[in-house]
Amino acid sequence: MNVKLHNLGAHELLGAYRKRELSPVEVTQAMLTHIERWEPHLHATYLLRPKAALAQARASEARWQRCEPCGVLDGVPVTVKELIATAGDPLPLGTAATELIPATADAPPAARLREAGAVRLCKTTAPDYGMLSSGLSSFHALARNPWDLSKTPGGSSAGAAAAAAAGYGPLHIGTDIGGSLRLPAGWCGIFSLKPSLGRIPIDPPYTGRVAGPMTRTVADAALLMQVLALPDARDSMSLPYQAIAWDQFDQGADFVRGLRIGLLLDAGCGLPVEPEVRAAVERAAQIFERAGAFIEAMPPFMTQAMLDGMDQSWRLRSHVDMAALAPAKKAKVLPYIRQWADSMAGLTGAQAFVAFSQFHATRVTTVRACQPFDFVLSPTSSMPAFAAELPSPTNDPLHAMEHIGFTVPYNMSEQPAASINCGYTSSGLPIGLQIAGQRFDDLGVLQLARAFELLRDPQRPWPQVPPATKAGTDQK
Repeated sequence: MNVKLHNLGAHELLGAYRKRELSPVEVTQAMLTHIERWEPHLHATYLLRPKAALAQARASEARWQRCEPCGVLDGVPVTVKELIATAGDPLPLGTAATELIPATADAPPAARLREAGAVRLCKTTAPDYGMLSSGLSSFHALARNPWDLSKTPGGSSAGAAAAAAAGYGPLHIGTDIGGSLRLPAGWCGIFSLKPSLGRIPIDPPYTGRVAGPMTRTVADAALLMQVLALPDARDSMSLPYQAIAWDQFDQGADFVRGLRIGLLLDAGCGLPVEPEVRAAVERAAQIFERAGAFIEAMPPFMTQAMLDGMDQSWRLRSHVDMAALAPAKKAKVLPYIRQWADSMAGLTGAQAFVAFSQFHATRVTTVRACQPFDFVLSPTSSMPAFAAELPSPTNDPLHAMEHIGFTVPYNMSEQPAASINCGYTSSGLPIGLQIAGQRFDDLGVLQLARAFELLRDPQRPWPQVPPATKAGTDQK
């Protein structure tokens, strides 16, 4: 095939394997070569092991030669976020404070990939404890955005988003507890689905925490959902398994006709929406309206008290976790994270209860606000990607979550929500459109996102590898 293999989607690769036009070994080697060129600039990978990846590819190639693929992803390159355990590998959690002890088993998403025959190229980087919307880490080298190397890819699925935009294979898995799939997806111009809580089993489970696909296309995300949504008893918060027809994600642009869609342009808390972001989201709403949807402006439903309470609860959890560390270990955590967490040292029991109650208040309010609509549109984030070196847009640990006002409600309400590119700033940075659905309507969100893929303005070419420099990977 006379194409750049790193630009092929998973469906295209699988079709080429069936026709014997490509082999998993050929594709894996091409991906590794492509990563080698990009990685000195992006620092998106952890545990990049070419020999191990090629060994998996050779096993897949043998299965395809026997016409016996072991699963729906056999031979397709994937990456896995560092925070998702993989058997035999250490789990640093993005911080130099963690003991590097090999995991005893694959977490559910990694197990499903292995069973499906996917070729794991590497793991992808995350910030300390996954608690930043940037690629800044005390353990990993600073991750950068392929659209503009001076900008962050976002986080905490930092390396996954950068890898997807740069073409490190078609399939990537991240996690999200307040926006960690959608924010980097929006800032890197890719697609990501935060599924309904429990749709994809994960271990350990936690309030609002999900794993999800990060891809260049809706089609690849839907394919990955076929695998990730399989049951696993280890997740005590998982939904009963449903045999959802993920392959029915493409209902065409006519899917939009007659839908009642809410348009939320004010989160009600946090940072204000920048003009270019607002204009791009309004343009997306107009596209849906012309396709036959009924668009209705929504008043904000989140409050600053809700956002602050959730932030304080996460700070308190991290403060307790870090209090268990030896002083020398705690000193290795990013100073920003230490200050963020230790700001809760004097919190009283009553204050902690009030703060934690905001998770439920957010849940109830979000479900009620979305109830009249089939879907809700909003910015994924109120601003485009910010400077790579900053831990957060405010660079203030006492106001660390001011940018998650549009994303965090759906973690608490358990609703599915996706980010899809809807435009670019004047400087060429991607702008994310968030599409949220009713609880458990993950397939509907994919179907509306696919309709938008068909209706939206032409997309710009994916970023290209910068000219060779003397930069090193600085991998740890």
